[in-house]
Amino acid sequence: MPTSHPIELGEAREAELALLIADLSGYTAFTETHGALHASEVVLRFQRLAAASLEPGVAIVNSIGDDVFCAGADTLAVVRTALRLRDEVERQADFPHVRSGVHCGRIVERERQLFGAPINLTARVAAHALGGQILCTEPIARAVRAIEDIQVRTIGERRFRNVVHPVAVFELARPGAPARTAVIDPVCRMQVEVASAVATIVHAGANYHFCSRKCAGDFAKAPELYVGTG
Repeated sequence: MPTSHPIELGEAREAELALLIADLSGYTAFTETHGALHASEVVLRFQRLAAASLEPGVAIVNSIGDDVFCAGADTLAVVRTALRLRDEVERQADFPHVRSGVHCGRIVERERQLFGAPINLTARVAAHALGGQILCTEPIARAVRAIEDIQVRTIGERRFRNVVHPVAVFELARPGAPARTAVIDPVCRMQVEVASAVATIVHAGANYHFCSRKCAGDFAKAPELYVGTG
């Protein structure tokens, strides 16, 4: 009979880390509208923007699809990475919004991978964010409240799947940030500058702006499929 050998695991190390998970809002709708080839180009651009936005001491743990997972021991560096990434994405023409979640906790690092319940909660918080929004938990909010260039706004308690207790959620923003001029194409969920929109359709008294004639055509055929989608 063959002899079985135990699998050797690398040494585990515990550390307190701040975590950032960011993804592209409406990416599924974007892919369905513009195709996988264009969507893959957007994801690669997003990953490059994330890498360029890293503050010292913050690293990308992994990237899966349109998700980017970053971590660092310096909470403020991770928060500023989230802000820089959001700002960079919003400077891009014809690009979806990014939504982000930031949390911290004790993490196990083993064989260049991270494990622990804080990662799950970070993902839940990120999924709760709207496009262009950075949400965080109370430990992160406490750490940045005294920083003048970061504004903390209370969202309230939220319940998340597989998390036993309600979680206090906060939004992070830059004080005095200029009003955003981009709107969202209701079909593919891409950011569109109003002045450069390919088409505009008035429906039920509201203006809807589109990145392409295809999106405008899809909307014109069945606006009820897209109105009120967030």
